[in-house]
Amino acid sequence: MVKLGTFAMPLHPPTRALGEILKENQEKIINADKLGFEYAYVGEHFSCTTEQIASPLIFFASLINQTKNIKFATGVMGLPQHHPVIVAAEVAQLDHMSGGRFIWGIGPGGLASDLEVFEHNDHAERNQMLAEHLRIVLDIWKSDPPYHIEGKYWNVKIENSIYPELGIGSMSKPYQLPHPPIHISTMSPDSPTVAMAARKGWVPITANFCPHETVYGHWKQYVKGCADVGRAPTGDDWSVARNFLIGESDAQAEDWMMDPKGSSHYYYDYMWKVLLAADYTTVGKPDPSISNEDWGVERFMRSSIIWGSKKTVLEKIMDLREKSGPFGTLLMAMTDGSGPNFEREHLTMQRLAEIRPLIK
Repeated sequence: MVKLGTFAMPLHPPTRALGEILKENQEKIINADKLGFEYAYVGEHFSCTTEQIASPLIFFASLINQTKNIKFATGVMGLPQHHPVIVAAEVAQLDHMSGGRFIWGIGPGGLASDLEVFEHNDHAERNQMLAEHLRIVLDIWKSDPPYHIEGKYWNVKIENSIYPELGIGSMSKPYQLPHPPIHISTMSPDSPTVAMAARKGWVPITANFCPHETVYGHWKQYVKGCADVGRAPTGDDWSVARNFLIGESDAQAEDWMMDPKGSSHYYYDYMWKVLLAADYTTVGKPDPSISNEDWGVERFMRSSIIWGSKKTVLEKIMDLREKSGPFGTLLMAMTDGSGPNFEREHLTMQRLAEIRPLIK
C-alpha cells in the first residue's frame, strides 16, 4: 500500500503572525497522524516571513507527545548553514526524544536571502559543503573519542579534553543506528540527484511544484541509480510530493483551485514569482521551450496539482503511477489555512486518506 505524508515549506502570507501559523501547522500534523499519514516534512528558512520555521527540530519536539506514529522529517535542513557538531548532537537528541521517529532530510539550501546572509551564493561550493558536512556528521556518529576529522570548511577535534569516566569528550549517537534515514529533495527535470540517492540508499523526494512530466523523468533516474548498484527498482524508497484538492465533485475542486483568494492560487503565484526572480522557471514547466509569458500561474497550477472528486483524484494518481513508476510514498503539500482554506485542506487530507487503500 502507498504510504502518505505531508510536506510543508510551510508557505503562508507574510502578514500572518508567526504564533498563528505555528499552531496551524501543528494542528495539521496532529490531524495527519490521526488519519494514518506516516510522514510529516517541514522546511527550514531563516530569512523569509513567508516560510518562517527557522528550526524544524524545535518545531518537531513540540509534537512528539501530541502524536503517536507519524515520523518527523526535515524538508530539508540546509547543511552548509550549520556547524556539523551542532547538527550531529541536535539530530541525535531529537531522534532519541522521538523514539526513532525522525528522518533526516538534507540539502544545500536554496532560498536566495538565506544564501546571501550566510554568504553561500556559489552553487558548486554549497554542494561541496553539503558533502563534507554529511561526511563529518556520519563520522561523528560512527566513532568514539578521540575525534580528529578534517575538512575544507570544518574541522572537528577533541583530543585533550577526554574523561571517559565522566562522559566528557564524547558525542551522542542517534537512536536509529547507524543513523536516521537520509532523504533528499530534488526538483530539476531528469535530476541526477535522484540516481545518486538511489545508489546511496537514500530516499529521493520529487518536489510538489514540478510538473507531472518531471515525475516521469525522476523515475528514469531512480531506475538508473538502482541499476548502478544492482538492486531492483521497487519504488518503495522514492517519494513524490503533489498539491491536492479533493472536493465533493470535480467542479468544486476546480473552483477551489482557481479561487483567486484560495491557498492554491496564492501558493503557485508565490512560487512562480520566486522562480522568475531566480531565472529558474524551467523547474515549473514541462517543456523549457514554452515561454514564461505563455505559461503563467494557471497553467503552472494545472501542470502539477491533482484535483477533483475522490474518484477522479484516484484515477489521476493511478495514471501518474502508470506513466512514471510505483513510488512508495505520496506526500501532500500543505498550503495556507487562513479563511475557508483550512476546511478545504482538512477535507482533502481526509479524502486522500480514504482513497489510499485503493491506490495500486
